Amino acid sequence: MTTLKTRLQHDLTEAMRRRDELTMSTIRLALTAVMNAEVAGDEAVTLSDSQVIALLQAEARKRVEAAEIYANAGRSESAAQERAELDILEKYLPAALSDDDLATIVAEEVATASAAGNSGPKAMGLVVKAVRDRTAGTADGSKIAALVKAALS
Repeated sequence: MTTLKTRLQHDLTEAMRRRDELTMSTIRLALTAVMNAEVAGDEAVTLSDSQVIALLQAEARKRVEAAEIYANAGRSESAAQERAELDILEKYLPAALSDDDLATIVAEEVATASAAGNSGPKAMGLVVKAVRDRTAGTADGSKIAALVKAALS
Protein backbone atom coordinates (compact mmCIF):
# COMPACT_ATOMS: atom_id res chain seq x y z
CA MET A 1 0.00 0.00 0.00
CA THR A 2 1.42 3.36 -0.99
CA THR A 3 1.12 6.43 1.15
CA LEU A 4 -0.32 9.71 -0.03
CA LYS A 5 3.12 11.31 0.18
CA THR A 6 4.53 8.57 -2.07
CA ARG A 7 1.68 9.13 -4.52
CA LEU A 8 2.44 12.86 -4.58
CA GLN A 9 6.12 12.15 -5.26
CA HIS A 10 5.23 9.72 -8.05
CA ASP A 11 2.79 12.19 -9.62
CA LEU A 12 5.46 14.91 -9.45
CA THR A 13 7.82 12.67 -11.41
CA GLU A 14 5.10 12.02 -13.99
CA ALA A 15 4.34 15.75 -14.29
CA MET A 16 8.04 16.40 -14.83
CA ARG A 17 8.10 13.84 -17.64
CA ARG A 18 5.05 15.49 -19.24
CA ARG A 19 6.54 18.95 -18.64
CA ASP A 20 3.30 20.00 -16.95
CA GLU A 21 4.44 23.17 -15.18
CA LEU A 22 1.19 23.82 -13.28
CA THR A 23 0.99 20.32 -11.84
CA MET A 24 4.70 20.31 -11.00
CA SER A 25 4.55 23.60 -9.11
CA THR A 26 1.36 22.67 -7.25
CA ILE A 27 2.63 19.26 -6.15
CA ARG A 28 5.99 20.78 -5.18
CA LEU A 29 4.20 23.28 -2.94
CA ALA A 30 2.16 20.47 -1.36
CA LEU A 31 5.23 18.29 -0.79
CA THR A 32 7.08 21.25 0.70
CA ALA A 33 4.24 21.78 3.17
CA VAL A 34 4.38 18.07 4.08
CA MET A 35 8.15 18.08 4.52
CA ASN A 36 8.06 21.27 6.60
CA ALA A 37 5.46 19.70 8.89
CA GLU A 38 7.56 16.56 9.20
CA VAL A 39 10.64 18.45 10.41
CA ALA A 40 8.82 20.97 12.59
CA GLY A 41 9.18 20.43 16.30
CA ASP A 42 11.88 18.77 18.35
CA GLU A 43 12.39 15.72 16.14
CA ALA A 44 11.50 14.68 12.60
CA VAL A 45 8.41 12.54 12.14
CA THR A 46 6.67 10.82 9.26
CA LEU A 47 3.15 12.09 8.74
CA SER A 48 0.25 9.68 8.41
CA ASP A 49 -2.08 9.89 5.43
CA SER A 50 -4.72 11.63 7.56
CA GLN A 51 -2.19 14.28 8.58
CA VAL A 52 -1.14 14.77 4.94
CA ILE A 53 -4.81 15.11 3.99
CA ALA A 54 -5.24 17.78 6.66
CA LEU A 55 -2.28 19.69 5.22
CA LEU A 56 -3.64 19.37 1.69
CA GLN A 57 -7.03 20.63 2.89
CA ALA A 58 -5.32 23.67 4.37
CA GLU A 59 -3.50 24.27 1.07
CA ALA A 60 -6.80 23.90 -0.80
CA ARG A 61 -8.47 26.44 1.52
CA LYS A 62 -5.64 28.86 0.80
CA ARG A 63 -6.30 28.48 -2.94
CA VAL A 64 -10.04 29.10 -2.50
CA GLU A 65 -9.42 32.23 -0.44
CA ALA A 66 -6.75 33.54 -2.80
CA ALA A 67 -8.96 32.95 -5.86
CA GLU A 68 -11.76 34.87 -4.16
CA ILE A 69 -9.46 37.79 -3.31
CA TYR A 70 -8.03 37.91 -6.83
CA ALA A 71 -11.50 37.76 -8.38
CA ASN A 72 -12.72 40.62 -6.17
CA ALA A 73 -9.65 42.66 -7.13
CA GLY A 74 -10.35 42.14 -10.83
CA ARG A 75 -7.36 39.88 -11.39
CA SER A 76 -9.15 37.09 -13.22
CA GLU A 77 -5.96 35.50 -14.58
CA SER A 78 -4.52 35.05 -11.08
CA ALA A 79 -7.88 33.76 -9.81
CA ALA A 80 -7.96 31.20 -12.62
CA GLN A 81 -4.42 30.09 -11.67
CA GLU A 82 -5.49 29.55 -8.05
CA ARG A 83 -8.56 27.58 -9.16
CA ALA A 84 -6.41 25.41 -11.43
CA GLU A 85 -4.09 24.64 -8.50
CA LEU A 86 -7.16 23.85 -6.38
CA ASP A 87 -8.35 21.35 -8.99
CA ILE A 88 -5.00 19.56 -8.79
CA LEU A 89 -5.02 19.45 -4.98
CA GLU A 90 -8.59 18.12 -4.89
CA LYS A 91 -7.44 14.98 -6.71
CA TYR A 92 -5.64 13.99 -3.50
CA LEU A 93 -8.45 14.81 -1.09
CA PRO A 94 -11.33 12.52 -0.11
CA ALA A 95 -14.68 13.29 -1.69
CA ALA A 96 -16.57 15.97 0.20
CA LEU A 97 -19.58 14.93 2.23
CA SER A 98 -22.90 16.12 0.80
CA ASP A 99 -24.88 18.77 2.70
CA ASP A 100 -27.69 16.27 3.38
CA ASP A 101 -25.31 13.65 4.78
CA LEU A 102 -23.60 16.26 6.95
CA ALA A 103 -26.94 17.54 8.24
CA THR A 104 -27.92 13.97 9.15
CA ILE A 105 -24.70 13.43 11.10
CA VAL A 106 -25.14 16.76 12.91
CA ALA A 107 -28.73 15.85 13.85
CA GLU A 108 -27.60 12.46 15.19
CA GLU A 109 -24.81 14.00 17.28
CA VAL A 110 -27.12 16.73 18.62
CA ALA A 111 -29.59 14.03 19.66
CA THR A 112 -26.79 12.04 21.33
CA ALA A 113 -25.59 15.12 23.22
CA SER A 114 -29.14 15.97 24.30
CA ALA A 115 -29.67 12.42 25.54
CA ALA A 116 -26.49 12.76 27.63
CA GLY A 117 -27.86 15.91 29.26
CA ASN A 118 -25.94 18.41 27.14
CA SER A 119 -28.07 20.93 25.29
CA GLY A 120 -28.01 24.49 24.06
CA PRO A 121 -24.92 26.50 23.18
CA LYS A 122 -22.78 24.89 25.89
CA ALA A 123 -22.96 21.56 24.02
CA MET A 124 -21.55 23.06 20.82
CA GLY A 125 -17.92 22.05 21.44
CA LEU A 126 -18.86 18.46 22.21
CA VAL A 127 -21.10 18.14 19.16
CA VAL A 128 -18.62 19.80 16.77
CA LYS A 129 -15.85 17.47 17.98
CA ALA A 130 -18.07 14.40 17.55
CA VAL A 131 -19.11 15.48 14.04
CA ARG A 132 -15.49 16.18 13.05
CA ASP A 133 -14.48 12.73 14.31
CA ARG A 134 -17.23 11.09 12.25
CA THR A 135 -16.59 13.07 9.08
CA ALA A 136 -12.79 12.60 9.24
CA GLY A 137 -11.80 15.48 6.99
CA THR A 138 -14.58 15.14 4.42
CA ALA A 139 -16.48 18.23 5.61
CA ASP A 140 -15.45 21.84 6.07
CA GLY A 141 -15.06 22.89 9.71
CA SER A 142 -16.88 26.19 9.27
CA LYS A 143 -19.83 24.41 7.67
CA ILE A 144 -19.92 21.93 10.56
CA ALA A 145 -19.87 24.74 13.12
CA ALA A 146 -22.65 26.63 11.35
CA LEU A 147 -24.90 23.56 11.15
CA VAL A 148 -24.27 22.64 14.79
CA LYS A 149 -24.96 26.18 15.95
CA ALA A 150 -28.23 26.26 14.01
CA ALA A 151 -29.26 22.86 15.36
CA LEU A 152 -28.53 23.78 18.97
CA SER A 153 -30.30 27.15 18.96
